[in-house]
Amino acid sequence: MPPAPDGHRVKKEIRILLLEDDLADAELNKHALREGGLNFNIARVETRLEYVEQLERGKPDLILSDNTLPAFDGFAALALAKEKTPDIPFIFVSGTLGEEMAIESLKRGATDYVLKTRLSRLVPAVHRALRESDERSERKRAEERLRESNEQLRALTVYLQYVREEERTRIAREVHDELGQSLTGMKMDLAWLMSRLPKDQKTLQAKAASMSGLIDATIQTIRRIATELRPGILDDLGLVAAIEWQANEFQTRTGIPCVVTSSVNDPILDQDLNTAFFRIFQETLTNIMRHANATRVEVSFHQVNGRLVLEVKDNGRGITEAEIHNTRSIGLLGIRERAGLLGGEVSVRGEDGKGTTVTVGIPLARSKKTEPPEHEDSHSGRPRGRAPRAETNPRG
Repeated sequence: MPPAPDGHRVKKEIRILLLEDDLADAELNKHALREGGLNFNIARVETRLEYVEQLERGKPDLILSDNTLPAFDGFAALALAKEKTPDIPFIFVSGTLGEEMAIESLKRGATDYVLKTRLSRLVPAVHRALRESDERSERKRAEERLRESNEQLRALTVYLQYVREEERTRIAREVHDELGQSLTGMKMDLAWLMSRLPKDQKTLQAKAASMSGLIDATIQTIRRIATELRPGILDDLGLVAAIEWQANEFQTRTGIPCVVTSSVNDPILDQDLNTAFFRIFQETLTNIMRHANATRVEVSFHQVNGRLVLEVKDNGRGITEAEIHNTRSIGLLGIRERAGLLGGEVSVRGEDGKGTTVTVGIPLARSKKTEPPEHEDSHSGRPRGRAPRAETNPRG
């Protein structure tokens, strides 16, 4: 029989574990393998104890097994192999394997079966088994590399999100504290000048009053910008108060009633949960304002079975399945990503003409895998902690 090369596995020495009690049959197996051009090292065992010892001593590249032995059978050997070395190819080489038994062996996980009366099939079966084993191993390695890449990407996403929140907080604080204080000082100086202007200088009085009004408007704009960057109420009064405030802001801006009900007792939760839920809520309201054509929004925030659940329901046109699964829907992708980073889940349901319901559930107790990484504040050089306060009373 001419050699049948089949890739690099044939060129290197193949470690074979042979479960065979008949020495003559074992020699016939070896002869068939040699005739097929295989380079192999074979360890023959006859008993269960010897078989288990070989499996535990080192993983073979291939297992060949007779089906019937005096005190041990091939199906038991197959079960042990699947338990201890599930990725190793297992081929039955038997003289008594009927068609039904052959089918049953494949169902139980055997790679192939070869009759002792047709050992010419042994080498092709070995080639195929080793090739498939290589392919499975490579596929697993590729999946592992992909998983590691996804984890690295997710870790980077977590880092970028928290850096962005820190940057928002820092800018909000500086805008509020520095510009706000400077404008307040200017208003005080202007008031001092106005009190000393002659009463008959109507033009100067009017100009000063106009300047004072402009300063007031600028102060309000600064407060609004600082609040939009990072509302101080989120850090000072907690998530529930921040959700109620944001709902009120939405209602004031759009004229759409937005009703909030909450049974969450702890007003100030973990800062990561606070930020995630608040940004998700903001994005959901933005989507309603832009796309829903709604006239009413109902918001519920509850704790259920160790999870915080936020549900936002509108009575608009109802989101379609195509819109839900549209990969270009950046808003929904952002919501899912924020929740997913904390081990949470997002459900979006739409009913034509009756509205859309967005439900976000995030566990209170998160595993280490979903905890955001510890990193230093890029500006202050200190570990992340409670965010600096920006503005407690955003309405001024």
